[in-house]
Amino acid sequence: MRIYILLPLVLLFSCRSVKNFNANAQNAPQLLKDVKELSSDTYQGRKTGTKGVELAKNYIKKRFKSVGLKAFPNFTNYEQEFSLIDKTGKSVIGKNVIGYIPGKTTDVIVISGHYDHLGVINNQIYNGADDNASGIACLFKIASFYEKVKPNHTLVFVAFDAGEQGWKGSAAFVEKPPVSLSHIKLNINLDMISHNDKGQLFASGTFKHPELRNYIVQSNPDLRILFGHDNPKQKVDDWTYQSDQGAFAALNIPFIYFGVEDHKDYHKPTDKFENINQPFFINAANAILEIVDNIDKKSALKNTFREKLQMKTQ
Repeated sequence: MRIYILLPLVLLFSCRSVKNFNANAQNAPQLLKDVKELSSDTYQGRKTGTKGVELAKNYIKKRFKSVGLKAFPNFTNYEQEFSLIDKTGKSVIGKNVIGYIPGKTTDVIVISGHYDHLGVINNQIYNGADDNASGIACLFKIASFYEKVKPNHTLVFVAFDAGEQGWKGSAAFVEKPPVSLSHIKLNINLDMISHNDKGQLFASGTFKHPELRNYIVQSNPDLRILFGHDNPKQKVDDWTYQSDQGAFAALNIPFIYFGVEDHKDYHKPTDKFENINQPFFINAANAILEIVDNIDKKSALKNTFREKLQMKTQ
C-alpha cells in the first residue's frame, strides 16, 4: 500500500502577468488539440523506434517551429539522435526534440517531457493521452507564452524519446547537452498532468530543495497542487528517478516534477483523449505556466551541480 504525504503549497501569486496569463488561458482549444492529435491512432502509441513515434517527432518539430523555438546549431532541425537497446533487446535509434528561447542571461531552465509511449500490444493501441501527450502539449503552451514575453533565463524545451524504455532520452541529453550543464539551474519535467478527478497535481522535488516552494504559484481555487513523492525514505513513493527529471537529479541539478498519481487508465489502452479530465488539464497547464514564469522572474536558486564544478576547479 502506498502512503502519501500531502502538503498544501504556499500560495504565491504574481500580479505582473495576470493579464498575460488570462490571455494565454484562452489557448485551451490548442492545448486540447495537441493532446488529441498526439494520442490519436495515427501515431500507433508512439513507441520508440517505430513509424508512429517518427510521426509524433515530426508533429512536435512542426509545433516547435510554429511557437517560435530556435534550434541549436549542433542539433540539426531540432533533433538529437541516440542509440539504445529497448526492453525487447532490439537496437533502435531514439530522437529527442530540442528547441530554445534565448533569455536575458545564459542561466538555463530546461522544460521537458517524454513524447513516446508503449505502442501496440496484442493488437491494441496504447495511445498515451495522459502519459505523456499531456506534458508535451503543455510544453507548446509554455513556449507560445514566451514567444511574446522575453524570459530572463534561457528556456530549453525538450521532448524526450525513450522515456518508456528507462528514461534513455534524458540520459542522452545530459550526456551531450546543447548547453553547458553548469548553466542549467533547474529542470521542470511534465509527465502525466491531465487525469485526476480530485483536482490534485503534485509538484515533486522540494524535499531536497525546499527553496523551490517559494516560487510555486497556486492561484486557482479549483486546483490543489501538493508537495510530496520526493522523500527517499518512502522508497516506492519516491518519484525522483521515475521520470526524466531523474537524469538531472543524479547530477544534483534541482528539479520540479509535475504529475498525477497513477489512475485506472495508466499504461492501459484506455489512456485515450476522451478519458482525460479536460477542465483539470487546462487548470494544471495554466498553473504550471504561472510557476515557470514566477521562477523565471524571481528565482535565485542555488545550483548544486555548478557549485560542485567550481569546487573541483579551485
